[in-house]
Amino acid sequence: MSSRFPSHQLNNGLYVSGRPEPPKEKAPPMSSTAVPYTGGDIKKSGELGKMFDVDHASSRPRKSGHLTNPPLRTGSMGGGGGGGGNTNRMSSLSGNVPGASLKKTSSGPLNKHGEPIRKSSGPQGGGLTGLTSASRQNSGPLPPVLPATGLLTSGPILSGPLNSSGGPRKSSGPLDVSGSIKSRSTSMVKNQAVTHLSQDDGHSFFRSFPKLVFWSIVLLFVMGFIAAVFILAAVGNPILLVVVVVLFAIVSLGFAWNACFGRKAVIKFISEYPDAELRTAKDGQFVKVSGVVTCGNVPLESSFQRVPRCVYTSTSLYEYRGWDSKAANSTHRRFTWGLRSMERHVVDFYISDFQSGLRALVKTGYGARVTPYVEESAVIDIDQSNKDMSPQFIRWLAERNLSSDDRVMRLKEGYIKEGSSVSVMGVVQRNDNVLMIVPPPDPIPTGCLWNRCMLPSSLDGVILRCEDSSNHDVIPV
Repeated sequence: MSSRFPSHQLNNGLYVSGRPEPPKEKAPPMSSTAVPYTGGDIKKSGELGKMFDVDHASSRPRKSGHLTNPPLRTGSMGGGGGGGGNTNRMSSLSGNVPGASLKKTSSGPLNKHGEPIRKSSGPQGGGLTGLTSASRQNSGPLPPVLPATGLLTSGPILSGPLNSSGGPRKSSGPLDVSGSIKSRSTSMVKNQAVTHLSQDDGHSFFRSFPKLVFWSIVLLFVMGFIAAVFILAAVGNPILLVVVVVLFAIVSLGFAWNACFGRKAVIKFISEYPDAELRTAKDGQFVKVSGVVTCGNVPLESSFQRVPRCVYTSTSLYEYRGWDSKAANSTHRRFTWGLRSMERHVVDFYISDFQSGLRALVKTGYGARVTPYVEESAVIDIDQSNKDMSPQFIRWLAERNLSSDDRVMRLKEGYIKEGSSVSVMGVVQRNDNVLMIVPPPDPIPTGCLWNRCMLPSSLDGVILRCEDSSNHDVIPV
């Protein structure tokens, strides 16, 4: 029975449609052959030699070049008795080529032509010029001399002449540090980020006491004196005058007490003021925050002791005035210490709250209103006996055009360095997830402290409170 569609029979007897598949050719059997030993010669390494552009037929590099000695073939040849023939051939080659000798092939780095690199420890003679040119590598210019730190920079580390190895030339002699000190002080004075505080920015009872109350009290006493004198002259009764004098003495004593101990009372008020938590503080709230200080973008350095990474520095020079001594200032009284020079600087810094752990930016730089309550410690006392014992102090006076003469002087210095614990009082301000403490728009009154016999005072600007940080260990940050 014939069919229109072609079919064929399989080996098992079944008929299937379609034409039978053509017989497949069997692949030749794979046999593993032993890889010949090359002895480190790249020209006998097969595909590795092609990577180095080596022509196996001619045993010469494909690129143009000059070889002093022809290459030696030391590989084994197929066939019986090949070993002896190769040995004779090598002997004849070594006899015909001058300068060639049989030697063992050693492993190591190879050059572009497959030959081991020859190392030399000094200049070579003219007879080795050909051998040296065959193994020379052109790898480009030598790398520059790295500094001791191993870092690659765009220029030399220090300006000035360099020695033969590329490093800065060392020269003996005294270092001129006066120029660098003056440049640092000049840059700090001209930096707008630094707030320069004067003597008037400190605590003063008469300046912080309400002016309206003060002049009202003065007016009442003037009127009382006039009335008491008039009654005494007209009637002859001195009772009113005695009462007015007693009241005036009591008020004057109160003012003198506040003028002498007002700073200590304010410091006590600051220490007893409750700490606020920055996490729950509202925008515009006056708070007190205690925490650890971290420097901002512009750290300071103390004037005399050169303490680095400070956020506040204060250096004060005091003079003692005897009977015939010169006055340090216009209000300097005899047998007292008077302030002759003061330098106080403060910049923006960060404070990490002890309670919540949040960090806030304290805006005390760029001319902000700041009232510091930072304790100072005596650094040096100078009199006629030890005037020449401290050249650093003499240099410090010369930098500020201050004369020493025969004065009795005392230098005090205070600072807030990074890691110190401080208390800050100001107004909370939140701006785009940035927490800041800024000066309040108006002075904050303290009220009357009756337990200390203190009249009302006021706190102006951001309040900084820190004890003598030079006697305490700081917290590493």
